Amino acid sequence: MKKFISTVKNIFSIEDLRIRILNTIGFLIVFRLGSYIVLPGVDPSQLKDSSEGIFGLIDTFLGGAFSNASIFGLGIMPYISASIVLQLLTVGVPYFQKLQKEGESGRKRINQITRVLTILITLAQGVGYITATIPNEAIMVSKTLFTFSSLVLLASGTMFCMWLGEKITEKGIGNGISMLIMIGIISRFPGAILGEVVSKGTSGALLLIIEFFVLFFVVVGVVALTEATRRIPVQYAKQVVGGKVYGGQRQYIPIKVNASGVMPIIFAQSLMFVPALVAQIWASESDIANYIGNTFSSPTSWQYNLVFAIMIILFTFFYTAITVNPEQIAEDMKRNGGFVPGVKPGAPTADFIDNIISRITLPGSVLLAAVAIMPAFAMMAGVSNQFSGFYGGTSLLIMVGVIMDTLRQIESYLLMRHYEGMMKSGNMKNNPSNYAVA
Repeated sequence: MKKFISTVKNIFSIEDLRIRILNTIGFLIVFRLGSYIVLPGVDPSQLKDSSEGIFGLIDTFLGGAFSNASIFGLGIMPYISASIVLQLLTVGVPYFQKLQKEGESGRKRINQITRVLTILITLAQGVGYITATIPNEAIMVSKTLFTFSSLVLLASGTMFCMWLGEKITEKGIGNGISMLIMIGIISRFPGAILGEVVSKGTSGALLLIIEFFVLFFVVVGVVALTEATRRIPVQYAKQVVGGKVYGGQRQYIPIKVNASGVMPIIFAQSLMFVPALVAQIWASESDIANYIGNTFSSPTSWQYNLVFAIMIILFTFFYTAITVNPEQIAEDMKRNGGFVPGVKPGAPTADFIDNIISRITLPGSVLLAAVAIMPAFAMMAGVSNQFSGFYGGTSLLIMVGVIMDTLRQIESYLLMRHYEGMMKSGNMKNNPSNYAVA
C-alpha cells in the first residue's frame, strides 16, 4: 500500500503526466454526459429494451448510449467499422498498399478516406438504428423530420466522438478510441455488481465471494494471454562510421501469442446471429429450421458455443495472417543489418518467423476461444446475464488491453523522470522500449 501511494505521488508530481491524466478524465466525462442526451423528438419512456443479441453487445461498448437513443447512439462504432474496412483493403488492393508505404502523406490520405467512409457508414447504420430501436410511438414529431434531424445528429455525434478520441490520444493518456470503448464498458460494471449483490442477498454471500474469487483468476488469465509474447532474438551487425562502432547488440522482436486481439471474437459474434435470423424465415415450415433457430438463439447451448469457438479459432488465424507480415519483418531486418542467429537473412528468415507465428497462434486461438465462451459457463453457473459478461468475452479483453497499454505509457513517463516504475522490478513486462522494432 505504501508503494502504491508513493507511485501515485510520483505520477502527479510530473506536470506533463498530471495534465494528460486530467485532460483524459475531462474528455471522458464529456463523452459520458453526451451518452444521456436523447435525440430531439424522442419519448425515452417508450423506448425498447436493447439488452439482448448484437444490440446488447453494441450497447455495452457504448455505455448505454445505444439504448438511450442518445446523440452518441452509434458512438465510435462506425469509425471502427471504417478502420477495419480500410485495414482489409490495404491487404488486397494495390492502391491502398501503395498509400501505406508512402509514410506520413499516405497515412494522412488513409485517414481522410477513413473519415469519409465513417460518415457514409454512420448514415447507413443510422437508418437501421432509427428503424430497429426507436418505435413509432416514441417519436413525438413528424417521422420525416425526425429521421432527417436524427441522421444529422447521429453523424455529428459520431464525428464528435472521433474528435474526442483523437484529442485523448494527442493531449491525454492512452489510445483515445480504445479509451472511449473501455469507459463505456466500465460504466456498466458498478450496476452489474450491485445487481448481482441484490439478487444473491445475504443468503448467497458465500456464493458471491466465490464468484469474485473466480473473476479474479479469470482476469489474471486474460492479462497473461494479452501480454504473452514469443521473443525472437535479432543480432545487428557492427558498423564503423567516422571511427565509431555502431550496432553489434542483440535485441528482440516480440510476437504476441494473441496478435489479433479481440477482432476474431467480434467477427465471430457478428456471424453467430445469422443462423438464427435465417432459420426464423422457415421456422414455421421446418422442424430443422426451428431447431437451428432455438439452438443458436441460446448462448448457453453447447452447439452455439462449439460453433462460436471454432469460428474464433479460424478468424484468429485469418486476422493474424493479414495483420502480421513475416516477409515485411524479414525485409526490414535485412535492410537495417539485422539477422536471426542461425538463420539466413531474407526468405529463410521470413519462413522462420512464419513458422513461429503458426505455432503460437494455435494455442493463442484456443485460449481466446475459451475466454470468449467463459460468460456462457458463468451464466450456466447461476451468474446474472449482466455480470457474467465481465467473466470473459470482448468486454474483458478490451478492458485488460486498454488498461495495460495505459499503464505502459504511465510507466514510460515515470522511468523517463528517473522514478521507480509501477512494478517492483521497475519495468513492466513487454514494454515496447525493450525490443527491436522491425
